[in-house]
Amino acid sequence: MSTYDYVIVGAGSAGCVLAARLSEDPSVQVAVIEAGGPDTAQEIHVPVTFAQLFKSELDWDLDSDPEPGLGGRRTYLPRGRTFGGSSSMNAMIYIRGNRADYDSWASAGATGWSYADVLPYFRRSEDNERGEDEFHGVGGPLTVSDGRSGHPLASAFVEAAEQAGYKANDDFNGETQFGVGRYQLTQRGGMRCSTALAYLHPALECPNLTVLSSARAHRVVIEGDRATSVEVERGGTVEVVRAEREVILSAGAYESPKLLMLSGIGPAAALSAFGIEVVRDLPVGQGMQDHYMALLNFRTDVESLISAASPENAALLQSEGRGALTSNLAEVGGFFRSRDDLEAPDVQFHAAPVLFHQEGLGPVTEHGFAFGPCVLAPTSRGAVTLRSPRPDVAPRIVHNHLTTAEDRDCIVAGIRIALEIAAQPAVAEVATGTFDAPESDAEILAWAKRSGQTLYHPTSTCAIGAVVDPELRVFDVAGLRVADASVFPTVPRGNTNAPTIMVAEKAADLIRGSGAAAPR
Repeated sequence: MSTYDYVIVGAGSAGCVLAARLSEDPSVQVAVIEAGGPDTAQEIHVPVTFAQLFKSELDWDLDSDPEPGLGGRRTYLPRGRTFGGSSSMNAMIYIRGNRADYDSWASAGATGWSYADVLPYFRRSEDNERGEDEFHGVGGPLTVSDGRSGHPLASAFVEAAEQAGYKANDDFNGETQFGVGRYQLTQRGGMRCSTALAYLHPALECPNLTVLSSARAHRVVIEGDRATSVEVERGGTVEVVRAEREVILSAGAYESPKLLMLSGIGPAAALSAFGIEVVRDLPVGQGMQDHYMALLNFRTDVESLISAASPENAALLQSEGRGALTSNLAEVGGFFRSRDDLEAPDVQFHAAPVLFHQEGLGPVTEHGFAFGPCVLAPTSRGAVTLRSPRPDVAPRIVHNHLTTAEDRDCIVAGIRIALEIAAQPAVAEVATGTFDAPESDAEILAWAKRSGQTLYHPTSTCAIGAVVDPELRVFDVAGLRVADASVFPTVPRGNTNAPTIMVAEKAADLIRGSGAAAPR
């Protein structure tokens, strides 16, 4: 049995941050258990190629159960299985969410999680190339930069949205989210800046940090009322990794609740049905939220990203860190309201200068572009439950996309905004026809159910107030915390990687018993 002070499960977006921050104290020993291996694949680091990782050995390659709101259709759920986790295969968009998200968390009982409370952690993590201001930090591990592609098809979307009357916004993480513009990205010199690159690799120089790779966590061992260790399978052998101080689950919104349930922490009736001894009866896995997106695809004669892999673009990437190979696909987008009475956006757009259809798995054999909305503040709730007591079996996942009238109204309103933008001169000048889009107003909802997909933002399966307290400690189990997107009480209004990093930064201080460092 190997023994450490802290044992972190998952070297993903949160786990890498925790590994780096906790190992800053040379007096403690830190271990990270990661099911995948090192992030050496070229497709991780060259931004435009990230979708080539889908269904590869670096992808957990999950599927939902039949979704009742989508006519029983199953949806594809990619998740990173390598150092950096999903920050090593996402679209690198740096969005924090809306002030209203965090203030609503705090008002509902998540003490210490208001916007004023979390902003210092966003700033502490960030090294924004634009410099420091009220909202942004410099000198942090995570490089945040403007995109280096500037594809004309992406620019056409922004121009068309402005022609439709929507205002330009050059900082979606600033004073307001509303408007259209270019996303800032977690890139460094035109290449991906995952949490593995930003946090984990520098920390590996510390002698007190150990990463157990290609190691699958089976369960947390609970002795009495305390978590004492993690049972791990590595190289065909099951071993126990002991934590003298704490076990911290950072395995993500699908895997963290699964591990808790396999450890006897979860809905009692469901655990008993699998013969799992109930340690604590908690609503683990319940209340899941995610963003549902529907992208309209158009044909074009303009050169798209399907020709990005040219010798000229490779040379441009190597020499200047810019060009088509630096594209994150969703280069631009915006935030909108579906109704005039809303104070915060409920629709987010992503626009890509390439066809993106069939959940990103469809063949791309011609030039095209895509843009469309997601339901940004969903009212639907899903669940992660066990399929089997075997740790190597994927859980059951149901998001319940579009099962509420509010969410259906929102996606329809968002698609109507998309069609309005598509009718503007800037898009009409580059589109040569429809590749995949609703053919009539009456077909919008049916099309959205048929052609939509997850935006890869699962959250809230171990939520603050339900499963963990505001210090992220699992209720009534000493020495056990959860620190990843599963603790969000609700899904934030935006891409979830930056909020997940924030949670880990704050969790590190909660674990160490300190407050956030003064913003730099």
